[in-house]
Order: sequence, then C-alpha cells, then structure tokens
Amino acid sequence: MATRSLTSAPLRSVFTFAAIPDTQYSGTRLRTHGLRRVRPRIWTTRRHLVTMQVGPQQPGPPNEAEGPQKKPKKDERPKFNWRETTFKMAEAALTTFASVAILGYTKYYKYMILEKMQNAFAPGDPVLGLAATAKRGLPSDYPMDAADEGKQMAHWVLRDEQGLIDAIVSGEAKGQYFLLVGEKGTGKSSMLIDAMAKIDGEGCAMFDAHADPEIFRIRLGKALDFEFHEDNIGSLFSIRGPRDASALLDVERAFNKLEKVALKRRDVLGKPLIIIVNSMHLLRDNDSGRDLLELLQQRAEQWAASNLATVVFNSDDYWIYERLKQYATRMNVIPILDLNKPKALSALSNYRLKFHGERTDRETLEQVYDKVGGRLSYLGRIAKASDMVKTANEICQMEKTWFLNKCWILGAEMDDDVMDQQKYASAAMVLAKALVDMEKDMASTYDPEKGHILPQMPLHKARQVMTRADFIQSYDAINVFTIDSNAMVRADSVPMMNAFREVCALEGFEEFLEATLNRISDIESLGRTRELTVKDLWEGGKYEVKMIDGKGRETGGLTFAVKEKDKEDGDG
Repeated sequence: MATRSLTSAPLRSVFTFAAIPDTQYSGTRLRTHGLRRVRPRIWTTRRHLVTMQVGPQQPGPPNEAEGPQKKPKKDERPKFNWRETTFKMAEAALTTFASVAILGYTKYYKYMILEKMQNAFAPGDPVLGLAATAKRGLPSDYPMDAADEGKQMAHWVLRDEQGLIDAIVSGEAKGQYFLLVGEKGTGKSSMLIDAMAKIDGEGCAMFDAHADPEIFRIRLGKALDFEFHEDNIGSLFSIRGPRDASALLDVERAFNKLEKVALKRRDVLGKPLIIIVNSMHLLRDNDSGRDLLELLQQRAEQWAASNLATVVFNSDDYWIYERLKQYATRMNVIPILDLNKPKALSALSNYRLKFHGERTDRETLEQVYDKVGGRLSYLGRIAKASDMVKTANEICQMEKTWFLNKCWILGAEMDDDVMDQQKYASAAMVLAKALVDMEKDMASTYDPEKGHILPQMPLHKARQVMTRADFIQSYDAINVFTIDSNAMVRADSVPMMNAFREVCALEGFEEFLEATLNRISDIESLGRTRELTVKDLWEGGKYEVKMIDGKGRETGGLTFAVKEKDKEDGDG
C-alpha cells in the first residue's frame, strides 16, 4: 500500500498588539488586548500540522478545513427573562412613586405649618390660663359706678392707659408698633393680659423674652405653634436640616411664615395680628442681643407700615427705648408710671376688700401710701397682709437693704483690689446724695391730690454728677435708679427714695463719702505714678531732664546734681 507522506509546514505564530483598535490593516483584523502575555491555545488534527496561535482567536471567515459554521439551534438560543424585566419595571415605578410622595408630603407639611400657626391666633390663648385672669367680683353690696356695672369688676383699679391698651390689642390701633416703658411692678403686663382677656386672646400671641437667643426662639415657636421644621420627616433620611443654623435665623424663618398668616387674616378680617413681646429688658446689651432687637424692630416697622401685624414691646429698662429710638419711624412710646394718690388709695381699698372683706379707714390708707407710693406690686402685697403698716415698713427696709448691699462704700481704709467695685458704689452714692439735696431745694415734694413728687434730673446731668456715663444703665437694671421715656433720672420707687434719705442722713455720711472718693483718687494716682531712682553720681556729676511734647517740641527741663552728703552715703 502506498504510504501517504505528510507535508510539513513551518509553525505559524500570530500575535496581537494594542495598536489600532477595531480597524482593518492589510486584510488582517486587529483588536486591542493590551500588552499582556496570553496562554497559547493549541489545536491538532490528523491531516494538518500543528498551528500555534498566541492570544485570543480573532473572529473572521470560517476556515475551509473546518467547514462552514453551524447556526445554533432554536432551543439553544437565550430565552427572554420576564422576571428580571418585571423587577426593573417595578423598581422604576417605586422610585417614581417615592419621588412624587416626597413632593406631596413637602406640600402637605408646608400647608400644615400655616394651619397650625393660624390656629395659634384662635380664641383662647394659653397665656390667659397661666395668668388666671378670671378674677372674682367684689361683693354685691360694694358701691359701683355705672361704667363698672356688668363688668364684674375685672380690674381692681382702672388705669388711664387701659383704654389705649385695649384698642391696641383688639386691632383698632393700626399703623404703629408700641413700646411700654415703666418701672417693675407698675402693671404693664397686667394691662396687656386684661386687654387680651376681653377678646379671649383672638388674634394675639404673647411670650416672654430671654437673654439666651435659643430660649427666645423656643418661646417664640411655642407662641406661634411653629416647630422650626424640627418635626420634618426629612430628618430621618439625614437631610441637612434648618437647625444647622443659628437661633436668629430660626426667628427669621418663623416671621416669614407668620407673614403668610397675617396676609390671609388681613384679607379676610381686615385686622392685623398682635404680637406681644414681654420683658424685653432681659435681652443682653451685647452683639447677639442687639442683633435680635434689630431683627424684631425691622419686622415691627414693616408690619406696621403694611397693617399686617402690630408688635408690642414691654420693657422695664430704658436702654431698650434708647436702642429702638435710633431706627424708629413708627414707634409709639407709652410710659407706665406709678398710680397717683386717688388711684392708689382706691386700688388699696379694693384689694383689701377682696382679700379680707374689710373696709379700711382713709387715715391708714394714706399712711401706707406715704411709705410705698402708688406701685401696684407693693399695694397688692400690702393688701394681702394682716398688718398693712407693718408690711409697708418691711418693704421700705427691704429696699434700703438692697441699696446698701449693692452700693455701700468702704471709706478710706478700703483695699486697692476693690477699687472698681467702689467706683460703681461711690458713683451711686453721689447720685443719691444729689437727688436728696435737690429734694431739699424743691418747693414741694408732696401734693395732697397727686401724691409724691420725686426729685429728678436729666440723664446727661446725672452722668455729669457721677462723672461716669456707663454706670447709669446698670443702676436701672438693678432697680436702684430709673430712667423714664423722657430721659429723666430719679429713684426707682418711693421706698428707694426713702432709703436715699435715710442713708444720706446718717451721721458723718458726707465725710465718709468724701474719704472714699479721696481713697479712690489716691489709688488711681498711685497707679499712674512711676518712681525713678538715680544713683552713681560721682564728683559733681549731674543729670539733665527735658520734657518734650508729642510734636517733638521742648516744653521744659530739669537739671540736678549730687550733693555732698549724698557722696558720703553713696546715694544719688
């Protein structure tokens, strides 16, 4: 049998390089595979020699030796995956639904904010419940004026300012914002609460200020029923919330929402909202306190101009008025002073009749008024006591003790470490003595009809007397002196003026005060004095000292030399 010879062919190696991706070159298709080594794959047949190819096989026309490629059968084709497609469709639908739901929740949340804030101005303010304004009436046999009939004597005394306060709170007084200024205990808050009680708090919101802006914003939110977005569900998804900012920004946000409620109320009822900020003097006179006060005033000015809201500020201290006056254009200042004698006696009699059911003789009432004046807080405390005269004396002694604890002086023996405190105390004593001396020169200090006439002086004159301009504000804050809306300085109350008289009448007080002032002057002089020691002056040596002003001009000089006895001692 003939033997078939095998024809050998040289081995062929095919390499692919990352040169020209997916392009045709010289009839050969080149692909990018990187410059990495690939394990060669080997095919062997009986009738052909071994062909070794390095790298992945390139797609191309079928080899004639291998024959035509067969098409995959119908059963071998990839099937359509309905489960995977359905899952992707459901995922896209849920994503769309969640986005629409979040948008709907945001819309609903904003709507509920305005609804809650609008409900905050509905009748029945919580302040009325806390203040317990439902006062019981007087006995039926008590004589009443015709104007008081049917009112069940809601007020023990009707002040002249009550009518204006009622008009403000009811929304009749528009186009302005108001500042109530008066000493502590004159009845400012009581008049506001009584005015709110007459309309059941409809359209009103009242809250107390605070020195801490964070507490201020919480109280504002409580009064307006505004949560500052802290109840937003977005916080569950770690969304950056509004509380990442300052309290002042939260107050601004609350006022933005309040404007929308005020616009709706003005269109429907034609009345402004009433915002009452009580105890404004509690704000600190620093940067944060002044920024907050400026924000409140800006809103008050805008709302007063557009009749959206009427803001009422209530303060015991003068510095609030002094600060607001700088930018005020629509502010109306209402001073609230002590009651005059007829009103005070009437109030004390009504108080006494309410708590003890007895009618007090006029002599006792006048004796009490002479001691404490017409301060409502004092009259209320005295009326509740069993012995009114004794309680009046205790109030006077308490005010005197307060004054001495805050402003007593230490005399010539004081230590230099307490000089700053003694500057503060001695300035108060100097001003108190000046008021007492002024009272001696007054023609009358007591009017049988009007009552006490306390001595007073202008604010700039008081600063001149004290030789300090920065202490008077702190004196007003501790209720030793007071500054009214006309910038007049006087004792904070009748008991405090009595304390001034008693202290200044002490034996040797003037000398003691003068010794204290001299000691303060000596300490300051020692602090400004520098001692210069000169030595080593031998054989008639001398020093020449020249005095030169700030412009380099010589204003004087001094020459000194060593003396004979200094030579012996070795000192200069």
